[in-house]
Amino acid sequence: MSTYTQILYQIVFSTKYRGNTLTKEDRKDFYKYIWGILEQKKCHLYRINGTENHIHILTHLHPSIALSELVKDIKVAGSKFIKEKKLFPEFNGWQVGYGAFTYSIGKKDALIEYIKNQEEHHRILTFEEEYKALLKEHNIEFDDKFIFYMD
Repeated sequence: MSTYTQILYQIVFSTKYRGNTLTKEDRKDFYKYIWGILEQKKCHLYRINGTENHIHILTHLHPSIALSELVKDIKVAGSKFIKEKKLFPEFNGWQVGYGAFTYSIGKKDALIEYIKNQEEHHRILTFEEEYKALLKEHNIEFDDKFIFYMD
């Protein structure tokens, strides 16, 4: 018998100190690189986007891949790629931790649109407001001191 899954993950993580270091002109190349990491891990990317200080990834996780390892690989390899290609001169790393939220396949199209429109979305909400809303939507208890913790 084979293993079959259909779980969508929205993965969200921020730059260190939430610095606005991911300049728009180079994000496309960086997102393509992350897409390559996901393909290598047999994960299907539905959408990736973000702003100057954070990234959203909507993906199907292959059953053999641990979520924490995937995020770690994206952050480590992504940092190396940024430095080698000199994409974001002010970039100094990623904030510790990440958010990962699961969804049914029926939410896919709405999530794709949500992630696609990140810049417009963040004209209204800050990253912190958006992140807290995601945590609340998924009934995840949190402490503000860890949301605003900047290390």
